[in-house]
Amino acid sequence: MKTDAVSLLKADHKKVKALFTQFESAEGRREKKKIVAEALLELKLHAAIEEEIFYAAVRRTVGKELMNEADEEHHVAKVLIAELENMDGRESHYDAKFTVLAENVRHHIKEEESEMLPKAQTMKLNFEKLGAQMAERKQQLLDSGFPPVGEETMVAASGGEGDSPARIADQTGAARG
Repeated sequence: MKTDAVSLLKADHKKVKALFTQFESAEGRREKKKIVAEALLELKLHAAIEEEIFYAAVRRTVGKELMNEADEEHHVAKVLIAELENMDGRESHYDAKFTVLAENVRHHIKEEESEMLPKAQTMKLNFEKLGAQMAERKQQLLDSGFPPVGEETMVAASGGEGDSPARIADQTGAARG
């Protein structure tokens, strides 16, 4: 298996897209929860190594506009991930929230693979060394856990109150039921 940074990122992309497809055909709460848990772990690992190592290495060459958009796409994904991690899978918006996460991530992957990665590959970087650093960091995160991110803190502080569309729909449905 290739260990250069770009190949590593593309392999991660392929893995999460496969999980999104599995979710779409999954039946039953237990199977969906298992797929969601695996996808969230993969996304958290990927975002961490990408932000800490890859984005830091290519930001200047790739350009501020493209990198800022990628940062914001990561932010939105991390908010959805934090919300999903605080759900048990029985909420009315659970499937919808994961579907929106999948759509956002698919869009992010498409842009990254068609714009950012080709620009990055024009750089005189040791992509093998960068890939090795990313793989090592991924293993460290698996072994020792993830440092908290701002989105998790924000979602936790809201106590579920920040997810107003789901809360309002649940309350409206409860009032009618």
